Amino acid sequence: MARRRNTKRPVKLKSDSLSEIELRKMAYLAGTYINRVAEIVEQLNERWWRHPKTGRFIKRNFGELIALGHSELSEALEADRKDLMDDKLPHRRGVEVELADEIIRVLDTARNYHRTKRKHKLNIGDAVMEKLIFNHTRPDHKAKARMAKGGKAY
Repeated sequence: MARRRNTKRPVKLKSDSLSEIELRKMAYLAGTYINRVAEIVEQLNERWWRHPKTGRFIKRNFGELIALGHSELSEALEADRKDLMDDKLPHRRGVEVELADEIIRVLDTARNYHRTKRKHKLNIGDAVMEKLIFNHTRPDHKAKARMAKGGKAY
């Protein structure tokens, strides 16, 4: 049986009334904080980018790093599905810890992308900032478009 689409008027959200300056300011802050957190993650995870015997930086396989990220998301899904608490941080929900692991992996990979076979560095905070602004103004992300037939639904 097919589900009926909601044909009511779209809900007005606080974010819909942001001025362009407010939107850019919020996105800038998000990007700045993400870059700072990424720097901290890079420092704390440096050992994964150095050979354990020699201490030299190693090239890591980007596909492997992406697969490790997939595994964190799969673990988050499983923890949510089974409503599990985390086994290493038992006071936290499993889904929360696995999503935290994914964030750490994404930021670490972004900061160390130049240590894969690529030569360029990534600026994940600025990319997030620009993407937040872009997504906020996309017509297909607006409530009316999302409610339309063929809108952002699955």
